Amino acid sequence: MGSTQLTGRVIYKGDLGYEEAIKNWNPYVDTFPLVFVFAQNARDVSNGIKWARENDVPLRVRSGRHALDKNLSVVKGGLVIDVSDMNKVTIDKRKGLATVQTGILVGPLVKELALNGFMAPFGDSPTVGIGGITMGGGFGVVSRSIGLISDNLRGLEMVDAKGRIVTANAHHNEDLFWASRGGGGGNFGYNTEYTFRVPRAPETATVFNIVWPWDQLESVFRTWQRWAPFVDERLGCYLEIYSKINGLCRVNGIFLGTKTEAVRLLEPLTTTGTPTQVDIQSLFYLDAINYLDPPQPIPEQSSQSVKFSSVWSLDLWSEEPISIMKNYLEEATGTEANFFFENWGGQIRRIPKDKTAFYWREPLFYSEWNASWNQPKDEARNLASVEKVRQQLQPFVKGSYVNVPDQNIKNFGEEYYASNFERLRRVKAKYDPENFFCFPQSIPPAP
Repeated sequence: MGSTQLTGRVIYKGDLGYEEAIKNWNPYVDTFPLVFVFAQNARDVSNGIKWARENDVPLRVRSGRHALDKNLSVVKGGLVIDVSDMNKVTIDKRKGLATVQTGILVGPLVKELALNGFMAPFGDSPTVGIGGITMGGGFGVVSRSIGLISDNLRGLEMVDAKGRIVTANAHHNEDLFWASRGGGGGNFGYNTEYTFRVPRAPETATVFNIVWPWDQLESVFRTWQRWAPFVDERLGCYLEIYSKINGLCRVNGIFLGTKTEAVRLLEPLTTTGTPTQVDIQSLFYLDAINYLDPPQPIPEQSSQSVKFSSVWSLDLWSEEPISIMKNYLEEATGTEANFFFENWGGQIRRIPKDKTAFYWREPLFYSEWNASWNQPKDEARNLASVEKVRQQLQPFVKGSYVNVPDQNIKNFGEEYYASNFERLRRVKAKYDPENFFCFPQSIPPAP
């Protein structure tokens, strides 16, 4: 036994609160750690790292409980350092900077910033933790206007593999700062604080939600892909097509401009097929955020287990990938199974691929899909269905998104990071040469 004591809110297996602590958004990843440390500050994180090292116990870090694959933010029989109690936000209005502890969730952060007249790139799920999403890139419907979450990162505080508290920014530990903008969470150390550039929010924005009958999905997709990557970059949107048994096909998003302009820009969509709903509204910016990301209970646990995979599309989809998508959604048995797309371009594309660790600047759009199930007996079939689609789409797409990890991807370094992978391995070798922060698909140190 080592000399370090665990500090913070410590919950062992069998303690009051353990049953609540083991719940994650995706029941598919649930397991039984030995102990949780709900850190209150960087010192608690440091003590947790030292304790795990001294006692030879596997270690993970968790921010928003939103891991999408197994053994990434929780580990059986190990120590999980959970930073969700660390959720303070300090805004420097004069400098346009926000200093944010890494346990805050995206929804509350974006809303607090909006209340103060600022904006942040936000994801499609308000319950994701800022800790993990930032490290992998992080994007949302305003990213075409202001870049990725990681593009707006200006500095961070991190606890390294030896338990030392270090900082990184453009002038100090620059290699670590580079790697932290797209290099994936938990690889180099456990982050405790971020400083973001936060642009001024417009007073109003236009939000929209357009719904079609499910069987019009092919014509809707064709119109969307020819339009969305090339439309005014102040417009960001999602296209979601759920399984046939769910029956939802919709586009929603935000335009940082007037309703009149939005109506004109959206015309290619509103005149495709026979929409059952067309809702276009100009709202105060805070109300626009609430429209797109209504408050959800936190931490909400999905009733269904979910398996995801993702790809980048550098070309428009031909008939074949469209039919792969449609067949998958026709056969999917879970109501939550879907294909999700987001338009790319604008500010995202202006940053060179090697300027940060986030490589995928060139795509026209992003795509992910998932399968969902309630019964353990259905797990294997659903996992196989997601992987089958990934294999079928390979000729038409590139790479994958590290924040939607998929352990079926064997050459994950190339798929997630492309030509930035070797440089990430060198940074890993410098800051964690013993590979103490090791988990499925973690970055291995360069030899």
